Amino acid sequence: MNDTSHLDPELAEGDDTRNVVDHYKGWKNESIKADLASKAFVYHIAIENYQHDFNIGTIVRNANAFNAAGVHIIGKRKWNRRGAMVTDKYLQLYHHESVAEFAEWARVNNFFITGVDNIEGSQELNKATLEKRTVLVFGQEGPGLSEELQVVCGAIVAIEQFGSTRSVNVGVASGILMREWVRRWVLTSK
Repeated sequence: MNDTSHLDPELAEGDDTRNVVDHYKGWKNESIKADLASKAFVYHIAIENYQHDFNIGTIVRNANAFNAAGVHIIGKRKWNRRGAMVTDKYLQLYHHESVAEFAEWARVNNFFITGVDNIEGSQELNKATLEKRTVLVFGQEGPGLSEELQVVCGAIVAIEQFGSTRSVNVGVASGILMREWVRRWVLTSK
């Protein structure tokens, strides 16, 4: 007899219209979250939230797509979840009132903090080392990483660009960085 405890009877019988891959159709949200957590990659994502940036939802959705172990919101607890397309229900979310609290979490849990910003002194992504146990940290759209957060970063990387724009959208940048981490630490080791 197969164990069906992960299934939601209503979703399993009806049309599951959630934005999940076929494998998870009919599953309870908690079961999806637990299954993803058991397979999550070791890196985390952090986002500064002091201006209530609408890009946070996109970053969270990307974190789900690239199966990050957790997402950290630094600053304001409230953020616009619409862009996440409900993927926040399947992720481990953390909230830190301050940069200092976040940095202490990273230290205690032995995570390297990698900032993502195209500021002076940042390393080109193609040449930069991405630590395996890292938290990729993204600032707000526009101002980027706060000075306080820059100080706690062990490294800051920038995405090389070849056109006329000064920067790519932070939601787009998060997808590029997460895909690059997965390429280096998961796909090349297969």
